[in-house]
Amino acid sequence: MPVLAVITVFVLINMFQNPEDLAVGATGSSAETEDSAAASPAEGGEDPEGGAKPLEPAKIAEGEFDPHDLPPGGPYTTTGAGTYHEVGAPGMSVGEGTELVVRFAVEVEDGIDTSGYGGDDAFAHMVDATLSDPRGWTNDPRFRFEHVSVNDNPSLKIRLTSLETTAELCGVQIGTETSCRTRITGEDTVLLNESRWVRGAVPFQGDLGSYRQYLINHEVGHAVGFAEHVPCPEPNALAPVMMQQTLSMNNAQLHQMSPEDNYPDNPDTCRPNPWPYPRPAAL
Repeated sequence: MPVLAVITVFVLINMFQNPEDLAVGATGSSAETEDSAAASPAEGGEDPEGGAKPLEPAKIAEGEFDPHDLPPGGPYTTTGAGTYHEVGAPGMSVGEGTELVVRFAVEVEDGIDTSGYGGDDAFAHMVDATLSDPRGWTNDPRFRFEHVSVNDNPSLKIRLTSLETTAELCGVQIGTETSCRTRITGEDTVLLNESRWVRGAVPFQGDLGSYRQYLINHEVGHAVGFAEHVPCPEPNALAPVMMQQTLSMNNAQLHQMSPEDNYPDNPDTCRPNPWPYPRPAAL
């Protein structure tokens, strides 16, 4: 009998006499396969051979702050030089201006380090973008904004100022870090407190971008003629931009801070809102 035929007959006899050997894997015995399966972690489970466990968020207690407290955050300038340098590029021009054209320049107080939030130009870009947004004051055809050079006879200067300079020029009647519009400099000036630009305000719950937009729109609102503060109109409404949202969204709290202001002593609480016209008819 040929050798190949003998080998074939032997293999067939062995298969029928030892059927358990049919479970042998392509790379090892059945016992080796079972050992490999036992050593592999179940999908989505923990690796018993020292594999990393899925990470979970750290459980850190939230801090408790008064609404008008300056939130924790990055460093800001306590004392500036009291002098200013121009920032940004003039040229932005937005709005109809049927009653008022605001020609504004943008400045930063010398001694303020703006590198932590993008530099001087980033501050100027934020001012331009906010004032040119269709949800802003130019949604009202009465207003137009033009960004001009500080040497081009601006009607308004928008300045980023240090904590102490802002307190000196705005006053500290409320006893917290605020911004303001003032004429004490001899010019119509909006002073944006750098401590608030860096840290924001507790009522905005960490939304620093929206708070910066609010800060610009609120103080420029005073400059274009909205002298009075406006209370929350009803519970859970978007806050009017001329509400003092830096301090609180609640009428009763604002009434307690400033009894002479327009806030009723009621519990109505609004939601943060940086825009004069947050829902314009057309964008």
